[in-house]
Amino acid sequence: MSPAVEKRALQIAVALVLVLPFTAAIAGIAGGPKFLGRPPVIPTDLDSHFRYVSGLFLAMLLAYVSCIPDIERKTDRLRLLGFLTVVGGLARLGSLVMVGVPSIGHQVGLLIELGIAPAILLWQARVARRFERKPRDAASGGRS
Repeated sequence: MSPAVEKRALQIAVALVLVLPFTAAIAGIAGGPKFLGRPPVIPTDLDSHFRYVSGLFLAMLLAYVSCIPDIERKTDRLRLLGFLTVVGGLARLGSLVMVGVPSIGHQVGLLIELGIAPAILLWQARVARRFERKPRDAASGGRS
């Protein structure tokens, strides 16, 4: 696969992976924690905190989107975003261990945070390396 084709595949993969988190972030901002179920009472402070964290999540997702056009040159930004994603995933994993298994949507989130996000970072590093390589000197017959 050529570097350009691999870059395009990575861009598409990142865009597709972001669809579910975008949906969750927007639902969290618009509806607060109610979109996760209907508990009898949602404390005002919980609603406020949940919407704030959903807003931070949305901002982080927008930062991911900003990497897509020139993804081969966004290594530092993607690594920072990946670090934030993995730390959030570790917190979610802590909840799973301490409180119990969450709904399927949160399980998918955990898979994205601790599995897919690190895999995307490794893939992006490969693509970045491929774009950094200089063409071989034609005069040397391709030998370095």
